[in-house]
Amino acid sequence: MLDLTGKTVAVLGAGRSGQAAAVLAAHCGAEVTIYDSREAPGAVLATPATGEGVNVDLVVVSPGIETLGDFVQSFVKGSGALWGEVELAWRCYDGQTIGITGTNGKTTTTELVRDLVEATGKSCVACGNYGVPLSEVVLYEIVPDAISLELSSFQLETIVDFKPDAVIWLNFSPDHMDRYNSVEEYRAAKLRILENISADTPVVVRAGQGLPEKGRVITFSSDEPADWSLRHGDIFCDEEKFLSMSETRLRGLHNAENIMAACSVIPDLSPEIASQALSVYSPPEHRCELVAIIDQVEYLNDSKATNLHALESALRSQTRPTILIAGGKDKGLDYKPLTPLLDKRVKLMISFGEIGAALSSTFADVLKCETVTTLDEAVALATSSAEPGDTVLFSPGTSSFDQFKSYEDRGDAFKAAVPRITKTL
Repeated sequence: MLDLTGKTVAVLGAGRSGQAAAVLAAHCGAEVTIYDSREAPGAVLATPATGEGVNVDLVVVSPGIETLGDFVQSFVKGSGALWGEVELAWRCYDGQTIGITGTNGKTTTTELVRDLVEATGKSCVACGNYGVPLSEVVLYEIVPDAISLELSSFQLETIVDFKPDAVIWLNFSPDHMDRYNSVEEYRAAKLRILENISADTPVVVRAGQGLPEKGRVITFSSDEPADWSLRHGDIFCDEEKFLSMSETRLRGLHNAENIMAACSVIPDLSPEIASQALSVYSPPEHRCELVAIIDQVEYLNDSKATNLHALESALRSQTRPTILIAGGKDKGLDYKPLTPLLDKRVKLMISFGEIGAALSSTFADVLKCETVTTLDEAVALATSSAEPGDTVLFSPGTSSFDQFKSYEDRGDAFKAAVPRITKTL
């Protein structure tokens, strides 16, 4: 366990990650103070001016707080090191670390890695940007043999010595342009997962991603040659059939790639063990989740689609005429590259929220677009417009924070609205 005896630590952010980091730092012997820009139990209400007068040995920042913003930088001045919660916790963990990043698919892959590791007889916890903070995991009474660690770009910004035993890089597309100055800056934050790895560290990456030549690269792809590939619904490893997608409860090319990535990073995983584990795995909520089939119309909840790449993946997986409900917070993303796919797959787009009018304006020349204010209005319009055999796809393509607390809250609202509204029409 890390020894912080006699050290002073300022934890910035009083959310779950910040609180967990504070408990862990205190467990390691430090004198800890939590600061937050909003009133929170156990935290000192702080502004950038507060930080100017705080000189500590270590500043630990929660991932939701902008690292280069005035609030964090005011605490850094005159203080010692700056770590993120993941860096602090990882220094207290001795088991196997499987680090998972990418723009989309992280959560499903993180769960798959956990289940597949456990199927080989080891204990494993899914944590980090998914599930529980790593700072909580390392203080469990029984610490797991391995961690399946989902890592966001925000968390990777503040690593120092963090060195995973294996890396999964799923994909990359523009996101969080409200936090980063450029796509290159966002990509650079993601690439930090490779910063400290060894030459023999397995790096699992989608073929064609063009990552730096670091580690022992293992490729996967659903549509081009790779170490792990997909052929007519079957997953192959090094030209030998490994398992069939039909043996799992997952569907779609994106999920086939998630399975490949997860399987390829786990030693001693046989096809038999993988098939047994995947046959009982259910995908997370809010990811192309079938909510209902009403009058032969499918309603899919893909609220987790908080960026263009996730929306694109959801659209590509559709085989029926589609009514798309999209919209939410304006994150400064360019949606025009979706034009050919929308023209091909979508019969009607209904947009709502902060970016609703802009989305309709962008695509009005290529497909029928309608703009409404609320999600309930969008569901009502989609229901009245749908015909038997259609799919109503709720795949927002941006974050939820203009009208909802989280993508989960937004997805739950959609799932509640479908039966309520369809009954009244």
